[in-house]
Amino acid sequence: MDKIKPQPGIDQIELYQGGAAHVDGVRNVVKLSSNENPNGPSEAAIDAFRKISHELHLYPSSDHSSLRQAIGEQFKLKADNIICGAGSDEIINMICQAYAGPGDEVIHTEHGFAMYRISALAAGATPVEVKERNRITDVDAILAACTDRTRLVFIANPNNPTGTMIDEGQITRLAEGLPKHVLLVLDGAYAEYIEGFDGGASLVENRTNVIMTRTFSKLYGLGGLRVGWGYGPRAVIDTLNRVRGPFNLSSPALAAAEAAVKDQDYADKCRRDNNRLRDWLSIALAEHGVPSDPSLTNFILARFASQSQAEACDDYLKSQGLLVRRVAGYNLADCLRISVGDESACRRVAHAVGQFKAGLK
Repeated sequence: MDKIKPQPGIDQIELYQGGAAHVDGVRNVVKLSSNENPNGPSEAAIDAFRKISHELHLYPSSDHSSLRQAIGEQFKLKADNIICGAGSDEIINMICQAYAGPGDEVIHTEHGFAMYRISALAAGATPVEVKERNRITDVDAILAACTDRTRLVFIANPNNPTGTMIDEGQITRLAEGLPKHVLLVLDGAYAEYIEGFDGGASLVENRTNVIMTRTFSKLYGLGGLRVGWGYGPRAVIDTLNRVRGPFNLSSPALAAAEAAVKDQDYADKCRRDNNRLRDWLSIALAEHGVPSDPSLTNFILARFASQSQAEACDDYLKSQGLLVRRVAGYNLADCLRISVGDESACRRVAHAVGQFKAGLK
């Protein structure tokens, strides 16, 4: 008898592993494994979440018009060219569902976000991994990898888990050099950590082959509510709305996100705190013999002498109640990704890494 089988590609998907949150036998752990905002969401977002609680029996908005208008006003974008999803992950999934399938290729870089490969396989497409240059996106390598079968190119800028980015000129060169049938997806999950950076929005407005994705999970501290958005050509957004579920975001998520994006004073404070502590942590780790590339995000990719040393350091940090992220699955086995916490957490993890390194001598 024939077995019930999933669609081609599904069996090749390795389950996404989120950052650890617990250590057996250790209390009061400090979680630096998921790039969360240590300050949490703004009071305005929390208050909006509370106030909507008396409407939980009502269906949420199906067109997210109020949130799209708020995003458009804050970033000076056209609300009709914005789509909202359950985290930017859902936007990525919808893009693959709408624009890639069996026989098509989806390009991502060797240290790129795992959801690009997962979403491509879920759509039945073939993911194509392209080398980076010293942990930085290589535009020439991407262009050389394009074929008649290529449909999508994903890059995160800044990238996760490397923290590096390429400049606007390189992004423009990539968009201009792609074959006419290829859509470029700019993942701007960490764009808010760079003062004055639009994440690629200006490129979207001047081209028909680029879409940008963003999230409320990082700077805005709403990871638990799952809210993301995309900005693209109207034709692309219209296509994505055809595959988007009508009630894909809850009323509490919509209300909190709208309040969060309107509270830019809080966002500015979180950005300043993060960038100050990130730079301090990078220097502190380097003084202990643990280098990292200049990061433009809310994490640092700490590099060790070998995979075994990185894993040993991770084990030691766990014993001290400090949770960071192994990134062997991103072809970075000799590295640990360390989220930027509050000042106490940063000092604690820097001290622990120093203790570990001292023990190797």
